[in-house]
Amino acid sequence: MMADAVPRHSKSVGRPSVAWALPGALFFVFFAVAPMILVVALAFTDWDGIGTPQWTGLSNWTRLWDDPDTHQAIRLSLVLTVLTWLVQTPLALLLGVWAAGHQRNRAVLSAIFFLPLLGSSVALALVWKSLLDPNFGLIADIGPALGFEDGDLLGSSTGAFGAVLFVTAWQFIPLHTLIYQGGARAVPRSLYDAAAIDGAGTVRQFFSITLPQLRNTIVTSSVIMVVGALTFFDTVLILTKGGPGTDTTIMPYLMYKNGFQAFDLGYASAVATILVVVATTVSLLLVRLTGFTAMRSTREGM
Repeated sequence: MMADAVPRHSKSVGRPSVAWALPGALFFVFFAVAPMILVVALAFTDWDGIGTPQWTGLSNWTRLWDDPDTHQAIRLSLVLTVLTWLVQTPLALLLGVWAAGHQRNRAVLSAIFFLPLLGSSVALALVWKSLLDPNFGLIADIGPALGFEDGDLLGSSTGAFGAVLFVTAWQFIPLHTLIYQGGARAVPRSLYDAAAIDGAGTVRQFFSITLPQLRNTIVTSSVIMVVGALTFFDTVLILTKGGPGTDTTIMPYLMYKNGFQAFDLGYASAVATILVVVATTVSLLLVRLTGFTAMRSTREGM
């Protein structure tokens, strides 16, 4: 009797059919999977972008293995990725938790802080390029205080790398702050009320409640940050052009230099393939080691 009372159309209620995912799947195949397959194929050829690609087997890979510039680019990319995470994550986490609160003028200050998200990377890099000009920029006045007497911050290996790290952090910390703000607002207020009754202060609540509740948010932000740092290109192109020398030539810029300056698209494709493999491997390791694949609810037991 109970089974007969259930409307027939209720069987269709539930997960949407596979057809709903078809447009997104086709978009991903044509604009992500297919180009990657073509890049991997080009990595085994010699091609200047005009004629017919000539099959060369493993010559590009042998060259890549023996190329000291590639080794340096991989090392610089990994160093930039690690430093990016170490600099951006704590600042974005603290700012995101603060922005999720109810402080006075919080909304206005948050809106001002998020302004870098509205500009393109190229436009912002041009602004910082002007500010860091040793002749006419702001760095000419404050350079001596930073240890650069001539104000030529971008002419120094350490200064140029630090400038890239600073500009990328200035631009993308607001994005990750927004991610942490959303995560912090989802934390149940009852947890903080119970902790306050037990006598826990603000710092104790942050480490005992906020951080554990933001575990999945931290992993999500970290994956986005790592992939972004490994594939970052436009700021390096505008700000340092991989210099001085090759001291800021990271993997994406090395790919650009070989492909669109030397017109050696076969070798550039090999560099691009290595970049995809490194970024994918690092992201999967990050997800795997943090236990993110389990996706256990942070509200378990409530």
